[in-house]
Amino acid sequence: MAGKTLFTIPIPPLGAHVGGSITVTEPEPAVYLLTISSPPDNRLTTASCNALLDTLDMVEFGGYKPGVVITTSAIDKFYSNGLDLEHAIANKDFIPGILYKVFHRFLTYPMPTIALLPGHAFAGGLMLAMHHDYRIMNPSRGFACVNELDFGVPLKGAMSSIFRLKLPPTTYRDLVLEARRYGGPAAVAAGLVDGVGGLEAALGLVRERGLAKKAATGIYGLMKAEMYRESVALLGREGHEEGEVRDKVLVEGEERRRGEGERRVAELKAKL
Repeated sequence: MAGKTLFTIPIPPLGAHVGGSITVTEPEPAVYLLTISSPPDNRLTTASCNALLDTLDMVEFGGYKPGVVITTSAIDKFYSNGLDLEHAIANKDFIPGILYKVFHRFLTYPMPTIALLPGHAFAGGLMLAMHHDYRIMNPSRGFACVNELDFGVPLKGAMSSIFRLKLPPTTYRDLVLEARRYGGPAAVAAGLVDGVGGLEAALGLVRERGLAKKAATGIYGLMKAEMYRESVALLGREGHEEGEVRDKVLVEGEERRRGEGERRVAELKAKL
C-alpha cells in the first residue's frame, strides 16, 4: 500500500541518537508519504529536523508533480516524542534556527499536508503535527498531549500560537493547562485531529476532499501564510527575539510578584 520508493534521506547519528532515515514513497499518484524512522521515538533534533527540511525540498523542487504530503512514523509506538531537551538547551540556535524553520516550512508548505499518527505525539511531536493541514490518528494506540506543564517548561509564543489558531478554546485550555492526553476518538471530538485510522484513512481524506489537485495553481502556501500569519510571524527570527524579551519580562514579573507576596504574608503573620 505504501507504493514505490522515490528516495530516502538519511538522518545522521547525533549524540545518543543512532540516526535513521526518512523514506519517501508514492502510495497514489502525487501523494508523497514521508516515513520517519529515528529510533527509539523520533525525537526532534538538529539531525532529524534538517532531514525533514531536505525531504520537503526534494518533494517540492525535485521534479515531482505537486500533490499531497503525508508524514508518518515507521515506529508504531510513536509519531514523535518531541524535543530532545538536553540537545535543545545545549544548542541555543536549535529552537529559533532549526525547529521553527521546520514548523514554518510545514505551516506554509505549498501542498496540502497530513500528519498520520500511528502512536504517541507528545509536546513538540504534537506541535509538528499541528503545523500540518490535517491529522489522522490511530484509533486505539497512542495519545496526543502537550505535557510541558508536567515538567515545568512554559510554552513559547510560537509553540502556543498554533494551538490557539487551530483549536477550540476549551480544547486549548485542557491541552495546555491540564496536560490532558487525547486518544484517537477523543482527539476527533476535541478538534485535534480530523479522523482516525491508518494510511487508508489518510488516502481516503485525500480523495474525499480532492487534495491532490489543490496545489495546482501555485498559491496554496501563500493562502496558508495569510491564514496563519500570527504563527508565521512568531516563527521568524524577529518574532522569536521579541518573544524572548516578552518571556523574560513575564518571568521577572512573576518573581517579583512571589517575592512581594511572601513579604506581605510574613508581615501579616507577624501581626497575628
